[in-house]
Amino acid sequence: MPMQVVNKAIKMDFPTMGVPDTKAFLGDVLSSSDQEKTITSGFFRMEKSKPLSYTYTYDEMKIIVEGEMTITDETGKTVNVVPGDVLYFEKGSRITFDSPDYGIGFFCGLRKVGEA
Repeated sequence: MPMQVVNKAIKMDFPTMGVPDTKAFLGDVLSSSDQEKTITSGFFRMEKSKPLSYTYTYDEMKIIVEGEMTITDETGKTVNVVPGDVLYFEKGSRITFDSPDYGIGFFCGLRKVGEA
């Protein structure tokens, strides 16, 4: 199939990441069919709550599309990101996500569906 479209994907109801007291949601939308180097894309939503600490087991890029997030890496580097900002998380990175209200990022990662 040369092209796939998921209309209004940003409005989908994504499942919680299951971390107590943390309002973090992640939904895979599309994935490539390459079994060796699968890429998966979708949306991550962080709402005002306890921050989410996450260790990446894959490489990922993310663009903020709505709201605002504060992101801190394991070195203590902290950035405030808004729509249009693009991030790269290297495999093994330990990242903390927080938001003063909410933020949504579109991601594309080198992983299979459900491996986040």
